[in-house]
Order: sequence, then C-alpha cells, then structure tokens
Amino acid sequence: MPKNGEPIEVAVGERKVRVSSPDKVYFPARGITKRQVVEHYVAVGEPLLRAVGERPTTLKRYVDGVEGEWFYAKRVPKGAPDWVETVKITFPSGRTAEEVCPTEPAVFAWAANLGTFDFHPWPVRRPDVDHPDELRIDVDPPDEAGFTDAVAVAGVVRDVLDSAGLVGYPKTSGGRGVHVLVRIRPEWDFIDVRHAVIALGREVERRIPDKATIAWWKEERGGRVFIDYNQAARDRTVASAWSVRGTPRATVSTPLTWDLLTEVDPDDFDVLTAGAFYAEHGDLHAPMDERAFGIETLLEWYARDERDHGLGEMPYPPDYPKMPGEPKRVQPSKARDDT
Repeated sequence: MPKNGEPIEVAVGERKVRVSSPDKVYFPARGITKRQVVEHYVAVGEPLLRAVGERPTTLKRYVDGVEGEWFYAKRVPKGAPDWVETVKITFPSGRTAEEVCPTEPAVFAWAANLGTFDFHPWPVRRPDVDHPDELRIDVDPPDEAGFTDAVAVAGVVRDVLDSAGLVGYPKTSGGRGVHVLVRIRPEWDFIDVRHAVIALGREVERRIPDKATIAWWKEERGGRVFIDYNQAARDRTVASAWSVRGTPRATVSTPLTWDLLTEVDPDDFDVLTAGAFYAEHGDLHAPMDERAFGIETLLEWYARDERDHGLGEMPYPPDYPKMPGEPKRVQPSKARDDT
C-alpha cells in the first residue's frame, strides 16, 4: 500500500470527488491529514458557498503541507474537471486570467485535494467583476499585540460603521486578527471602495489614536493595530470564512456574532472543531445577505478629509502601477526631498 493510503472517493452532493493520498499528513504538529481537511470542507460546504459562491477565488495551496512551500493559484489549475467553473478577471497590471469561480460545494473538496488550505475570494461576483459587493475591513495586530487587541479595535470599527449607517459582521482571521464584512450594493468601483475603507480607518484612528492606525509604513505604526485599507484594492483578498489557515494548529477563519467575538479565542476553531461549531450555531453570517448598504457616507468622509484636512490618497502596495493622486511610495525614513 502507498505510504499515504490508496485514493478514495468523497461524495459531495451529486459529485464524487477523488482524493489522492488521503492519509498524507498536512499538519504534523497535530497529525491532521489531507482527508480531514477535505472532510472539513465537506462539512462547511454550504456556508462556504454562500461566502464565496460566484466569486473569482484564488487558491492558496500547500501541496506539501503546512511546513512546505505554498503559493497562490490565480489561474484555474490544469486538469480541472469541467464542472469547476471560471471567470475572467483583470489584474492591476492589465493582464487577465481565468480564475476558479465556485458554484457548488464539491469545488472545495476538489481544491482541498490539490493542497488548497484557504480560499481567497474577490469581493465581487461573476456578473460584475469590477464593482465590489463586499466591504472588507482587515484588523491586523502587530507582532507585539494579539487577538484581544484586534477585538478591541474591531469594536470601534463596529461603532464607526454604525455612525455611517452600516452593519458589519465579524469573523476570526484564523490568526490573531479580525475581519469585518459589510454587504454593499455593487455600485462603486475598487477605487471608491478602497477610499471608503480609508475613510473608515481614519475615523477609527481618530477615536482610538493610541490603539489603531492606518499608517501603511510599519515604522509609523508604533505597535498599534493596523487597519489594512489596501486589502480593498483590486486583486487583494482576505481568507474567506471557513478557510483553513496555514498555522501549525490548522485554525479556521470562523464567522461570529459581535457578542461571541469577545468570548472566544481564535484557537477554538480548527479543522477538527469548526464543522461542529457550524452544526451547532448555523451560518452566523447568513443575515448579511438580507440587506445591501451604500457607502455614500464613507465617501463623504473621504472627500471631507481631503478638502478640510489635506488627507487624500494613500500608498498602494509595491506591485501596483503608480496610481492617480498617490503620494510618494517610499518608506518615510528613506525618503529624500526630491523622491
């Protein structure tokens, strides 16, 4: 018998998905196997499809397990079955690609067999890939902070969203951070949505300047929790709800309520426990689809900050082309007057 076991077939709805080397250990610290990762995705297939269905989705693949090299698969892998659908996307460079676009839960088991741990969906759906329908706020604590700090800042994010007439839904990132999602109407492009997150981040920073920042350069953050506004840029994504993360513990990014967020630890949710949590609590983010909001107020704040305070565009990630109105894309301590 091969070291990692004979291939098996896993039933997902009407599909049968082949899983090769099911006993291959993906997470050595806990002995978690490929089979168990696939079983996780079968268990949470329904809410995961609600979260990423019809969205261009990048696969983060760990073909040799969590201790091996990983890579982002931004194009549909060769040999994909014909029921794995795709959608054409355009990168900031102008290049295009056909990316996986999940339309049924079997896609997740198929991707897990290829070593996919987490799914990184774009905040758009296939009918209109240039206008996001999801506002994503990535609350990212620095190395010297932790989950409790992220939760505290996320609470202020919730308050600021409320001030803008918006309702956010939190989830663990699977690490030490928190993601807050807002369903919006797909009426604005990526630049507008990114500006909305910048405006929100600036308001959070004003309310708790000693705890939160939107400073792009680490040297300016001073150990504060970073609200990563650039995760709202085109082709920037966060791991979806129910995604397995590349941590030794095999943690899972898990949807929560605001009350639960203050009571849990991110390590509570992993490949072995997340399915049971879903079975007990259901899809806690399902109500997000009941109403789509507008970002007019956040865009008014952005315009106000630019007009009254001289706070306009902010740096993009280094792999982006120079964007209109963008300031110097250079670390402040290394900047020269003529840069």
